[in-house]
Amino acid sequence: MAGRLQGAAASSSPLPRAFLLLAALALFTISFLSLRSLRPAAGPSLDTAADSSVAAAVAKKDRSVLPIQPSSSVYHSPEVFAAGYAEMERSFKVYIYPDGDPKTFYQTPRKLTGKYASEGYFFQNIRESRFRTDDPDQAHLFFVPISAHKMRGKVYHLPLSSAILLLVSTRIKPIIMLLVAGLIELKLNCSYHVQDLFVWALKLLSCVVLALQGTSYENMAVIVKDYVEGLINKYPYWNRTLGADHFFVTCHDVGVRAFEGLPFMVKNSIRVVCSPSYNVDFIPHKDIALPQVLQPFALPEGGNDIENRTTLGFWAGHRNSKIRVILAQVWENDTELAISNNRISRAIGELVYQKQFYRTKFCICPGGSQVNSARITDSIHYGCVPVILSDYYDLPFNDALDWRKFAVILRERDVYQLKSILKSLSHEEFVSLHRSLVQVQKHFVWHSPPVPYDAFHMVMYELWLRHNVIKY
Repeated sequence: MAGRLQGAAASSSPLPRAFLLLAALALFTISFLSLRSLRPAAGPSLDTAADSSVAAAVAKKDRSVLPIQPSSSVYHSPEVFAAGYAEMERSFKVYIYPDGDPKTFYQTPRKLTGKYASEGYFFQNIRESRFRTDDPDQAHLFFVPISAHKMRGKVYHLPLSSAILLLVSTRIKPIIMLLVAGLIELKLNCSYHVQDLFVWALKLLSCVVLALQGTSYENMAVIVKDYVEGLINKYPYWNRTLGADHFFVTCHDVGVRAFEGLPFMVKNSIRVVCSPSYNVDFIPHKDIALPQVLQPFALPEGGNDIENRTTLGFWAGHRNSKIRVILAQVWENDTELAISNNRISRAIGELVYQKQFYRTKFCICPGGSQVNSARITDSIHYGCVPVILSDYYDLPFNDALDWRKFAVILRERDVYQLKSILKSLSHEEFVSLHRSLVQVQKHFVWHSPPVPYDAFHMVMYELWLRHNVIKY
């Protein structure tokens, strides 16, 4: 009997051993999974096909959101950018104040061409986009739709009060005041129909003044102040944050000055401007750099054409700043740098200036009257690596883009060593800069209607980063 018990024990011994093995394996699996759970969750990566499925999943919900190309080199953090951009597309809302006659200085763009096209495109795009809401209670930010560009160069049918204001403050007062006095005398001593003629003549006279000189800075400041104060008195939204959730857009540098009569707007509101310099009133991390884009481009995009780029460096333009004067004086006669004291004459040939971008490795971009220059976006469009030669310039979309991956950023005092600095860059470094430049071209062009990842959406992304404001 003892033998049978011993045999039974021997025959059943593999079963408990199997249970022990399974238990050990389960313990190991649970421990491994527990350790993995302690790791922080990885954000959506754009570097692999699997990671790009995150953006694709968003696109299924919202077909207008296109996945970013699987390249992380041009972004500070592609994962953060992708996640923030997708959330912006999903939920960001902007309320546009409806006040102001579109036929004068408000609501609509002056035009979508020229060196201030970026301002015009934003005014156009914000109305074409999904970001606009007619419900101010849903809005994250409030857009103040007054256009400095429209003030500076177009004749309008002004209301009588504005016409009088313009005439009284004009710089050619002696002639104007004499004509106004004559018109007033005519009004006081004539019939009702002639008085209508007086009003018409006064408005016509104001239009002549606008045609001669545009709206002066002084008049712009008055118009802007009256308009914004009217919004503050009419609506409750400004007073909840003292303007911290409001923004305006201007590419004309005089437009920035026109808001100086509103200290809370300068201090609190978001200013989207083409002249974002650290050494003036521009406030980094609050205000936004608007790229100055000269559209339409005369020629197609360049890029992936390294073998055609045989000129080391190129610049041609007016000497309207100290750095440009030095650049021309030092390098104008150099045999490897194509530096011209003036814009290339059209008499030499058709689009010679633009075609030079195609043949050049590095395009020099010195600041002009302001830190910015449309030459930067010209360089990007034509595939020529921009060399930023402008101190204290808060470069456009700097929160998302790593400019050092597709541009050469120098101090103005480096102008004397410009040639040696450019020649010190290896061919491999140039190729890397050029390839990265091609990747960012889509961010520096405007469309109507806007398309994902274009200049408009990049500006909206910058606004989205600043939209969290406590409302009282």
